[in-house]
Amino acid sequence: MGSKNKLKRFRDNDDFENVIQPEREELLSGNFKFKGNWAQTIFGNNNPIILELGCGKGEYTIYLAKKHPNINYVGIDIKGARFWKGAKTAKEDDLKNIFFIRTQIELIEFLFDKNEISEIWITFPDPQIKFKRTKHRLTNLDFLKKYKRILNPDGFINLKTDSEFLHGYTIGLVQALDNAQIVYSNHDIYNRTGSPEEVTDIQTHYEKLFLKENKSITYLKFKF
Repeated sequence: MGSKNKLKRFRDNDDFENVIQPEREELLSGNFKFKGNWAQTIFGNNNPIILELGCGKGEYTIYLAKKHPNINYVGIDIKGARFWKGAKTAKEDDLKNIFFIRTQIELIEFLFDKNEISEIWITFPDPQIKFKRTKHRLTNLDFLKKYKRILNPDGFINLKTDSEFLHGYTIGLVQALDNAQIVYSNHDIYNRTGSPEEVTDIQTHYEKLFLKENKSITYLKFKF
């Protein structure tokens, strides 16, 4: 993508009413005005809130929001030029139950209050296979602790990935935690029966590329 296109998308994001771009300092101060008030202040209702972390182009967020109009969705990514497409689509389709946030996922506790989130989707994150990169792995123990704090007691986490390594790594972590349990696991969602339709009915940009390379797509659902 050329620099001119990126700049245009950044300008568009500034104008989109469904995009929030808080400064890092604002979040770290603990004074983010929407924390604990998302349902009523942003969405104007008391419907459940579901997150997509590392939402990319926002395909999953858009798909789920259209399918479940009585649920609120928030896509989070640090790359605003990516989720520009999702924000633009939501605006054009007049989807009122979608917002996008440009920030680092590590700051998620400063965005949402305890028990404020009903479910989390993590779709095709970088598996960060090298040991020195484990702190960036979105299902490492530190991130799981953050997710637990913002999820309500009945909340779920969904991991969809092409990385068998990340799938197995996450299973191992969940099984080692006293307060967590695996609800569903599938190592090849398109070649084994029983996959939830929300896992197979939508394919992200990256997922399509992985499938062309004949990679198996895995799915894991777990809770605390």
